Amino acid sequence: MRHFDHLAEDVRQRLFHIEPQHFDASSGVEILSLALGATLYIPGVRDDLENAIRRRVAKGVRSMVIDLEDAVEDARVEDALGLAVDALRELARNPVDAMLFVRVRTADHIREVSARLNGQITALTGFVLPKFSPWTGEEFLEAIIDASEISGHPMFAMPVLETPEVIYRESRDAVLTGIRELLNRYREMILAVRIGATDLSGLFGIRRDRDLIIYDVRVVADLISDMVNHLGRPDGTGFTITGPVWEYFANHERLFRPQLRATPFGDADELRLRQRLVLRDLDGLIREVTLDRANGLQGKTVIHPTHVPAVHALSVVSHEEFTDAMDVLEIGGSGVRASGYRNKMNELGPHRRWAERIMLQAGVYGVAGEDVSFVELLAALAEM
Repeated sequence: MRHFDHLAEDVRQRLFHIEPQHFDASSGVEILSLALGATLYIPGVRDDLENAIRRRVAKGVRSMVIDLEDAVEDARVEDALGLAVDALRELARNPVDAMLFVRVRTADHIREVSARLNGQITALTGFVLPKFSPWTGEEFLEAIIDASEISGHPMFAMPVLETPEVIYRESRDAVLTGIRELLNRYREMILAVRIGATDLSGLFGIRRDRDLIIYDVRVVADLISDMVNHLGRPDGTGFTITGPVWEYFANHERLFRPQLRATPFGDADELRLRQRLVLRDLDGLIREVTLDRANGLQGKTVIHPTHVPAVHALSVVSHEEFTDAMDVLEIGGSGVRASGYRNKMNELGPHRRWAERIMLQAGVYGVAGEDVSFVELLAALAEM
């Protein structure tokens, strides 16, 4: 697998200073979790599930979740389970270049998917575990271990934090501590921790408006901060935490001004692209992804294919970031020196972990050309 392989070779050569590297199941949790990128959820009740997955992969999606939980009404869960198994069986015969997961409702669903596939489970990368807690999580994780033994290859877990106990102030620290201790015992199989922002907001009767981002919803933003503190430490004890879902994709009457400056789009002769982004509420998504990264999150849950190009374009390492990271890592030690771009100071001690993360990201998503902007990357991806 490789990000941006769906672009023509001459387009990649024009856009990238260093092209993305290939990755596969043997690449390790650190690389695979970073490579999730925009993880597209697709309802398990779709009759054309296999073909829908193939179409999205052909357009550049590299991780997808077949959803048996929130996207499926209770009366159709059994139908969705059957359709998911049928699709995974066909995808095992003719694989796609993507990581595929099933979002189950119960640990029994993990066992049932594994049993129904009867060894034809090679298309499945792992499972998404809803409403994960210190009390329910171990049964889920043990079921995945059993499924891995049946399949003959390791499968990964992506727990979703979305319960009242994890967001209520009086119980949050104890619950996050319990989750951290549980995940540590199963570290090798934890691919990423996901945030159920919609469910968490719903606990307070909140649904954020299209003009707002999740960091404007303070009760959820506070939890994100605490999750990063407990679970996202880059010292070998933490895990990848992914950005929460952006749930809008159509135009509406706007109360606030668009969040995208016109100048960079004008400079790239892409003002019509900016107009399309604003009409689809994707300016809010772009701002939220930027703040996800600033707050220590990687990748994002998405529910519409139009969200994928923005997330992936923002994942490409800029030439300036790459140059700064190289400077920090090559020199080592401590002290301060001017950036090669002559617009900031690089502090060699505090910026080391950032630089190490940037180099991993550069391997997965590539490094943009020196004069290639986010707008040009997005324009190329949006054409697909």
